[in-house]
Amino acid sequence: MAVAIKTQMLPMIKKVRNIPKEEYYVPGHRTCAGCGPALQYRLVAKAAGPNTIFLGPTGCMYVANASYLCTPYAVPWMHTQITNGGAVASGIEAAYKVLIRKGKWQGEFPNIIVMAGDGGSIDIGLQAMSAMMYRGHDALFVCYDNESYANTGIQTSPTTPYGGNTTFTPPGPMIPEGKKLYPKDPPQLVIGGHPAVKYVATASLGYPIDLMNKVRKALNVVGPTFLHIHAPCPKGWKTDQDKTVMLAKLAIETGMFSLYEWEEGVYKFQHKPKQYKPVREYVKLQGRFAHLTDQHIANLQAFVDNKVKAQGVPIQVQVATPADYEAMDVGEGTGVNQ
Repeated sequence: MAVAIKTQMLPMIKKVRNIPKEEYYVPGHRTCAGCGPALQYRLVAKAAGPNTIFLGPTGCMYVANASYLCTPYAVPWMHTQITNGGAVASGIEAAYKVLIRKGKWQGEFPNIIVMAGDGGSIDIGLQAMSAMMYRGHDALFVCYDNESYANTGIQTSPTTPYGGNTTFTPPGPMIPEGKKLYPKDPPQLVIGGHPAVKYVATASLGYPIDLMNKVRKALNVVGPTFLHIHAPCPKGWKTDQDKTVMLAKLAIETGMFSLYEWEEGVYKFQHKPKQYKPVREYVKLQGRFAHLTDQHIANLQAFVDNKVKAQGVPIQVQVATPADYEAMDVGEGTGVNQ
């Protein structure tokens, strides 16, 4: 016999004064000054509330938050491997349903949230995330996107923008732009291939109420949901630590990042500029783009222009061929990995 599951229904936040005062991501971590991922963690935890379980795949938000037997979480938290955040969330969700069916858990079903970086979401952790979505587990998967593998020294990730200077994509005579590839689109990976998913959204530190309401909306949905949060990283982006929120807003204003919800197949956009600022205004503030030429910036601008004209539609870009690698006199792997 089916047993009814008591679910939470979190109210939307209308104004700043309505933001909960309670903190569930508290002082005691060792993140960098101006850390975007730490700020988004605080906002997500505030929005989710006390009946929440966080799962932390290996990454900045694990290493900087869980050192020396000390963590900043006021709710249950569990470390997972970078590869299996979605799998662990699936197991916890299934375990709670068994406890409810056997009458061993009488309370409301907890919010189960995977807090994974871009690598733990759509690169190394892609298979487990996708499987969680495909099977329809009732959990929220958050991709906090600082656009690199920052924990291990700022290596390139699938969301590092074209032209980004990382330790794996340094600019040089052969490859002057540094990163040659254009970024993956995390929400579209989820939307396009997972019929059980009914809600996907993007969010930014620049708009905290919008971010928190999207967290609550995702948690109110019964089933798998996905949230892509843009989180500037002063260390990896080579920016001033007090410019994190300003850069987050500038990413929206230039089209480098877009805010939207996808619900039951319908797109709704938020804070969409009436007129976009040039991408140059965004990249000039970041040391990781300091090497770019006018042509490189024009390439990035063209990519962004195509993206904002047809949001939700895959953008076609030129792919390097073996002949290109031969002309550069570099190994084929060198080009592909960048």
